[in-house]
Amino acid sequence: MPERSGPGFRRRVGPPSRRARVLLLTLGVLAVLFLLFVMFAGFWTDWLWFRSVHYSSVFTTQLWTKIGLFAVFGVLMAVIVGFNLWLAHRLRPPLSAMSVEQQSLDRYRSGLAPFKRWALIGVSLVIGLVAGAAASGQWRTWLLWTNATPFGTKDPQFGMDVSFYAFDLPFYEFLLGFAFSAVIVSLLTSVLVHYLYGGLRLQGPGRRASAGAQGHLAVLLGIFVLLKAVAYWLDRYALAVKTGSYKGVSGWTGLRYVDANAFLPAKTILFFVAVICAVLFFLTPVRRTWAPALIGLGLMVLSAVLIGGVYPAIVQQFQVKPNEQAKETPYIQKNIDATRQAYGIADSQVTSYEPANSTNADALKPDAQTITDIRLLDPNVVGPTFQQNEALRKYYAFPKSLDVDRYGAQDTVLGVRELDLNGIQRNWINDHFNYTHGYGVIAAKGNQVDSNGNPVYTESALPTKGAFGNYEQRIYYGEKTSTYSIVGGGYQDIDYTAEDGTPVHFSYDGDSGVGLGNPLTRAAYAVKFAEPQILYSSAIRDGAKIIYDRTPKERVEKVAPWLSIDADPYPVVEDGRVVWVLDGYTTSDGYPFSSKTTLGDVTKDSLTSQRGELLTAANQVNYIRNSVKATVDAYTGEVTLYQWDENDPVLKTWMKAFPGTVKANKDIPPALLPHLRYPQDMFKVQRDLLAEYHMTDAGGFFNGTDIWQVPTDPTTNSNEVQPPYYLTVRMPDAQAATFSLTTSFAPQGRDNLAAFMSVSADPGPDYGKIRVAKLPTGSGALGPKQVQAKFNSDPLVAKELTLLKTGTDSDIEYGNLLTLPVGGGLLNVEPVYLIGRSAKVPVLKKVLATYGNENAVVAVEDNLEKALAKVLGGAAPGAPVTPTAPGTTPTTPTTPTTPTTPTAPGAGVTPELHKAIADVLKAQNDADNAAKAGDWVALGQAQKAQSEAAKALAAAEQKAGLTPSGSPTASPSASPTAAPGATPGATPTGAPSTGP
Repeated sequence: MPERSGPGFRRRVGPPSRRARVLLLTLGVLAVLFLLFVMFAGFWTDWLWFRSVHYSSVFTTQLWTKIGLFAVFGVLMAVIVGFNLWLAHRLRPPLSAMSVEQQSLDRYRSGLAPFKRWALIGVSLVIGLVAGAAASGQWRTWLLWTNATPFGTKDPQFGMDVSFYAFDLPFYEFLLGFAFSAVIVSLLTSVLVHYLYGGLRLQGPGRRASAGAQGHLAVLLGIFVLLKAVAYWLDRYALAVKTGSYKGVSGWTGLRYVDANAFLPAKTILFFVAVICAVLFFLTPVRRTWAPALIGLGLMVLSAVLIGGVYPAIVQQFQVKPNEQAKETPYIQKNIDATRQAYGIADSQVTSYEPANSTNADALKPDAQTITDIRLLDPNVVGPTFQQNEALRKYYAFPKSLDVDRYGAQDTVLGVRELDLNGIQRNWINDHFNYTHGYGVIAAKGNQVDSNGNPVYTESALPTKGAFGNYEQRIYYGEKTSTYSIVGGGYQDIDYTAEDGTPVHFSYDGDSGVGLGNPLTRAAYAVKFAEPQILYSSAIRDGAKIIYDRTPKERVEKVAPWLSIDADPYPVVEDGRVVWVLDGYTTSDGYPFSSKTTLGDVTKDSLTSQRGELLTAANQVNYIRNSVKATVDAYTGEVTLYQWDENDPVLKTWMKAFPGTVKANKDIPPALLPHLRYPQDMFKVQRDLLAEYHMTDAGGFFNGTDIWQVPTDPTTNSNEVQPPYYLTVRMPDAQAATFSLTTSFAPQGRDNLAAFMSVSADPGPDYGKIRVAKLPTGSGALGPKQVQAKFNSDPLVAKELTLLKTGTDSDIEYGNLLTLPVGGGLLNVEPVYLIGRSAKVPVLKKVLATYGNENAVVAVEDNLEKALAKVLGGAAPGAPVTPTAPGTTPTTPTTPTTPTTPTAPGAGVTPELHKAIADVLKAQNDADNAAKAGDWVALGQAQKAQSEAAKALAAAEQKAGLTPSGSPTASPSASPTAAPGATPGATPTGAPSTGP
């Protein structure tokens, strides 16, 4: 009979044909193979990358640690759960009670019967896989615990070494959490099996639980309560790292009076109560009754409420509140001491500084170098100027925020000319083969501009020429290099375009990248980058390599996953190479009594959007050290880690976990060392803490009468705080100016100036020394917001800036507002840039300055010299003060005359010695002349020349045999000076004396 069709009739659909089944099976197999290959590609390319940068041990250590934790804890969880499932099934009653409930369950028991073993294995494996995956994420905790290094410092409450809280306690808490999970999962699955097989009943007459089910579940509950007892015991120590909010500190950490005198004894009592309760549960199978165990559990819960909740509240209300300061002061002091130690601010030096409203020549003498090196070139403003003047090709770009470093004692603003693919015709060959690198580092003097307001470049052009000499200028690894490139193998990429438009080609020969000679490797990278052309493109020749993960920050983060990396890498030209320097931090959230801080919050300022943000795996920390200096070669991508803090126990622990990955401090190249500097993010963390923790007296801290805050940046429209500035500055209690990182403080809730803070950024003996100049209350010193308001409200400033903009189709942008302690007072300087609305290129046109309080004169001039002359009231030094070594007393040089011919017994007078003496005297004369003329720039340069001449004189003396080798003749940082009361014609101190 023919098959009928039409409305109301359903077509019979037979089983799929054999061909269709084969096709479906083939597609399924291919899909599984593709997924497996994607997983393999991720693993394989990671391994090849780590091997190419010579940090394969980092990859293998992480891999085997994760595999080990996954296997051990996954198997352990599977065995525990599987055993309890098997035991619950084995303890099932032989006959189920006849009831509607059991009759309904018979269907499930019958359906499960053929698959019981597979179901048990399957459930156990799934739970084990989940537990293993969670455990593998604890690889950091495991490595810290197994490689723990003592801090050598004990906490003030329990007398335990800090390493117990930083390394041991987190691992014990992980083990406890795992044990709780295993018991809870075992308990839930066992209850389900007992119910399914009649060991537990909700309906019917008789006992609700069989003897087997009762004993099994009682033991599991007893283990749970026993684990709770262990948790109570560990909670005692966890009180030392407990975080809360107190006295305005949101991350307050450590015990307070109520913790030490109520919670601590409560935890101890609850520990014993829980142990007794667990014993009662373990006795339940013997006594065949739940009553004692349930009564014990009820008592434990009641004890937790009364002893752990009500009693501390009573202590707080009736003991602490009536006399809070007396009760809390000892614990506040512990918090202050621990916090200052953990953040490296314990040795910060706070001195009183009462700023004067006027100055004179003598007061200004010691600050000549500070004034000379005032930075007019704001690195966060002039990026577009570098772009306009020095990009030179449309496929090059500079970052918006440039960097500051020192070259030849000159504060220098630097920018790397990096590749910008948006300036080319975009296609796969251009993006990844032809345009692969940037070219050169551009540098300009920080304290000068030319007559048009543009930077004074010390390194410029393409290829660059200038102060850096010959160096490898190609930038294959940089902050803006976010894509992969395929280089080498004889392929000629575009080096740069010559002036006549002809491309200059280059074939990369650096020791970097992963070779693509293996078809399997090419296939893996084709999957990784979702680009099939990598697999078959003829442009990839023999010897070609693929380079990727090219930003310095991500390279260091991959080879040192235990470090937190400063958000601002900076370039250094040294030994013919361009290297990126990065600061690495070791952190912990387990330092007892030290208050916690959120790194992402406290390191934010008005420039964070341009520079990036400091984040860590655990964003809340209460211990930080700048332990590692890292470099990334801009040409080869080579990553090198150097141990900077040799006393940091966290770094020592990680160095044991990853041996051979961090080089010793002594291995830092001598040419690189002068360019290392104190990092900004570390400084921002410390200044945030010092805003409150500069108060070292617990009584004053309790009252909170001297809390500071970092002022908001008045030069921007954001409400973010002012960033710190790298400056050459002499603090009031220092002998000489040094390259420093500086910031201002305002009193909490007010805008006037409370303090000025600096840290020595030069890698010398004073590196990291924090100095704070604290202003007295009511000093009248202007904070940054008030200074900006004073500038904006000054009629002359308003007139000059209005005239500047009139008819130019331009806008005004303020540069960095610098506050400097000079001449016994406070000098504020701010450059003003004119920015065209179309070209967006900043050009420095005016300099604003003021000295003193709200009644001080405001200057708006074309250059710094005129502005200083106006606000300093024409004060000029009478005679220069020669820079002296720290710890020595500066002396006043007399007018030098031609020295007598130096000789010494047994030594000849060399031409070098004559020249050195002449240089010393010339530098002194130059300083005198500059002082008399009031030429600040010349005076600062002369004082630098004096320092260099002193070094040359000391070397000449030693070479001539006038001083024994190694004996001090003149401080390296000091120039020779005449002895007080010296007569004309006397030989300057430090010069060789006349022989007999």
